Amino acid sequence: MCGILAVLGCVDNSQAKRARIIELSRRLRHRGPDWSGIHCHDDCYLAHQRLAIVDPTSGDQPLYNEDKTVIVTVNGEIYNHKQLREKLSSHQFRTGSDCEVIAHLYEEYGEEFVNMLDGMFAFILLDTRDKSFIAARDAIGITPLYLGWGHDGSTWFASEMKALSDDCEKFMSFPPGHIYSSKQGGLRRWYNPPWFSEDIPSTPYDPILLRKTFERAVVKRMMTDVPFGVLLSGGLDSSLVASVVNRHLAESDAARQWGSQLHTFCIGLKGSPDLKAAKEVADYLGTRHHELYFTVQEGIDALEEVIYHIETYDVTTIRASTPMFLMSRKIKALGVKMVLSGEGSDEIFGGYLYFHKAPNKKEFHEETCRKIKALHLYDCLRANKSTAAWGVEARVPFLDKEFIDVAMDIDPEWKMIRRDLGRIEKWVLRNAFDDEKNPYLPKHILYRQKEQFSDGVGYSWIDALKDHADKQVPDATMLAAKFIYPENTPTTKEGYLYRTIFEKFFPKNAARATVPGGPSVACSTAKAVEWDAAWSKNLDPSGRAALGVHEASYQDVEDIKLEEPKNGPL
Repeated sequence: MCGILAVLGCVDNSQAKRARIIELSRRLRHRGPDWSGIHCHDDCYLAHQRLAIVDPTSGDQPLYNEDKTVIVTVNGEIYNHKQLREKLSSHQFRTGSDCEVIAHLYEEYGEEFVNMLDGMFAFILLDTRDKSFIAARDAIGITPLYLGWGHDGSTWFASEMKALSDDCEKFMSFPPGHIYSSKQGGLRRWYNPPWFSEDIPSTPYDPILLRKTFERAVVKRMMTDVPFGVLLSGGLDSSLVASVVNRHLAESDAARQWGSQLHTFCIGLKGSPDLKAAKEVADYLGTRHHELYFTVQEGIDALEEVIYHIETYDVTTIRASTPMFLMSRKIKALGVKMVLSGEGSDEIFGGYLYFHKAPNKKEFHEETCRKIKALHLYDCLRANKSTAAWGVEARVPFLDKEFIDVAMDIDPEWKMIRRDLGRIEKWVLRNAFDDEKNPYLPKHILYRQKEQFSDGVGYSWIDALKDHADKQVPDATMLAAKFIYPENTPTTKEGYLYRTIFEKFFPKNAARATVPGGPSVACSTAKAVEWDAAWSKNLDPSGRAALGVHEASYQDVEDIKLEEPKNGPL
């Protein structure tokens, strides 16, 4: 994962402007501490901060075509770059970088090549022959990108908001699955899968197809020239990722360089559900497991830094990002630059506990579509930015394009929670990997109830955040909240605290508009809150807010407090 910044069409192309672009690019250096590059062409600047994972020795950016008339700066990974190079046999490549194919694909196919890319990416490409440019973001928005406009009419692109918010009055989150073309004058969608229309599919469930497609998605993400591991919470999704990686690691190029024992990582408060479950999975798979602890106070102390890096005031995102941020620092200290993670499964399969109340398959399917479309604002943002804060790249095989197509084409009747048939949440995924002859996981792990990451690291984490906010935000302040923050008004003291921290770093109207709002229960969309009348009285993003569904819902755990480690983290 890298940091990119591009400013195109500046009135000022002085040395001072170049120095300013370099200064702003350095705000992204945490994303790419391995190398810095910049290319200037008249009034256009493309800057790059590199995290070297594929071809560390020669893949520095920006990248070029043969005569350097096409320049590209890329953040991401192109998993099918070897197959694409075969299609481009008449072109001369300068590096082994997976991202260099983008410059040559543009030469060969013009602007209509983006759908050929299999990966996670955000890029800006400048054609110096006519000074036209394009920018694009991957299908789901795994890789962050922002678009802004300067007062001088310049167009800005950046991996994170902090690199353009001071110099642009108007800016926005670049929509996933879109391309921006200076020739055509704006944004257009390049990613148009069948599920995007939200029409109800009717394809029968095929567990073998689902399993094989997911295995391919995992294997292609093992493309690396540096040490890597898996984030293992002990829940279904991360455990399946770890299991599949473990099965294929010995035959991979990565194993020949770094050994065939998989490294797994988990973080939590002492005694948390995740730590216990993750150790059990790691022992079953035989991984080199790293169990990391944090205390409530360490998490609270990190809040400001976390919000600065993840650039949101969304409550559930901050709750979950904080332990992930702390874990990523430890992972980087161990010399690991890349990890695989389990984000996306709950959105695709209706894994959040509120899906138990979906009234029919139509509403179930439509909610999964809404959740996938919004991932770039929530879990993708968290997974990317909380790891990139320490120069670690997170890859998410559940958000593979082919896998999403297969999973979202299943008749949603199969995904519905049917206790009368023994089907719990994500049954279609669990069943696909329920192999009696060659088991992927122990049965009780395969069928473990969903825990949201912010819950699984320890229930007292969320309770402590609420207590902390209660002490920081007076009651009188909440009475004035709708006047101080009329857009996305915080409804809780915790939300108010996060909003004040966010506004300190990002005070412009455009910044606060990049964060979604609306009522939610257990991570639902506002529409799904209507499924149960009781939820409107208990609007909290924790999984425990799904009253009557979660085994430890709020009505059962008000007095539970897990013991914190007395000696700090490992």
